[in-house]
Amino acid sequence: MTTTHALPTGDEVVQNLPWRWRVQGRIFLIGGLGFMFDAWDVTLNGVLIPLLSKEWDLVPAQAAWIGTANLLGMAIGAFLWGSIADAIGRKRAFTATLLIFSIFTVLGAFAPDIAWFCVFRFLAGVGLGGCVPVDYALVGEFTPRKQRGRVLTAMDGWWPVGAALCGVTSAFIMATVADWRWTMLIMVAPALLVFWVRRSVPESPLFLVRKGRADEARSVINDLIQRTGGTQTEWRLPEAEAAPKFSLRAMGSQLGEVWRTNPKNTVTAWSLFVTILLVYYLALQWMPKILVDAGYAEYKAFLTTSGMAAVGLLGVIAAALLVERVGRKWLLALTGPAAAASLVVVALVVDVPAAATTWLLIYGFVVQVAIPVLYTYVSELYPTQVRASGFGWASTASRVGAGFGPLLFVSVLWPYLGLPLSFALAGVLVLLSVLWMAWFSPETRGAALD
Repeated sequence: MTTTHALPTGDEVVQNLPWRWRVQGRIFLIGGLGFMFDAWDVTLNGVLIPLLSKEWDLVPAQAAWIGTANLLGMAIGAFLWGSIADAIGRKRAFTATLLIFSIFTVLGAFAPDIAWFCVFRFLAGVGLGGCVPVDYALVGEFTPRKQRGRVLTAMDGWWPVGAALCGVTSAFIMATVADWRWTMLIMVAPALLVFWVRRSVPESPLFLVRKGRADEARSVINDLIQRTGGTQTEWRLPEAEAAPKFSLRAMGSQLGEVWRTNPKNTVTAWSLFVTILLVYYLALQWMPKILVDAGYAEYKAFLTTSGMAAVGLLGVIAAALLVERVGRKWLLALTGPAAAASLVVVALVVDVPAAATTWLLIYGFVVQVAIPVLYTYVSELYPTQVRASGFGWASTASRVGAGFGPLLFVSVLWPYLGLPLSFALAGVLVLLSVLWMAWFSPETRGAALD
């Protein structure tokens, strides 16, 4: 006779279902489109820096706030929406992030000066900053265990798509209408379309079972079993958790819980996020300006940066193929420092266009092997009850680092140390974070999400 506690829980059933493109794949596609707009928007900072520097006669320290304001908004959005998603559910947070982003992007396009522009970019960032932690939590919790590493790694394939689209559309706009405002407005219409499509996505079954919302959980899980052709079996709900009310105090409590869960893993998550993404954002935001200063025409600088982003799609494919074979830690240990090193070479040969372009393509490939593996690894370090907020706080740390890091980079490091040494210092930080991970944190390949 089978006892109730011998039955699998609902979240275990979901993680063992067969993969179907029309079911879990659809959620992967919808979630990935939001991630694409995150990439498009961050890449747009690099486009806007040289354009607005000319429009409003900005010095580099002023122009740096174009990216810093946006990334600081994303930093707040990452922990804000990650905490909201853990408190009220993935679906509501999933649909709201793009709407807020779209509204303030339109307002930013009509900003009269740099001060108002930065305010609107900050608020747009608050909305879009929630896409990465919320989307990864939702997609990961719908994905079967056997495919989870590849699917979460493949999520980052949307990033080079968004970054490349930004570069190509910006180059076209500046070669035709030559108005920077259209580089912002052109991405709002598809973002609103994705917002509307997201309304059809069900709530995460893992979230529902953890919160004891029995009727909704059974409806979603039974529908998943039927639509995927999984084996019908009895299952049970685990012990329900008390659903926290969303408040600043609750967010502080969640941050405390993230650190109490495993301090060493949280140091790993934060340090990897900060250092690897600092290296990436330095290139993404300042490479167009670096290339323009080296003599590239504006449209050519945007297309070159677009190529750097586009080749990253091959890096994501490589990561998806290797992540389950090699493991998360080994891939990060190799590709994180290698990406930083290739960026140093770019700085050394930037006055030789052919060499600079070649090394930018190498950098774009290697860094996009590292980043999706990083996202997959960090999302697996935390249990379900703090997965979105744990990822969100790590993302917050990275956005703060990527916000203030370039400000320090263009104000102090670059003018006094030069471009190659400045990039090399960032690479040393990546190496230190990789060594901490290797010593203190586990490999998560094949581990079950609780």
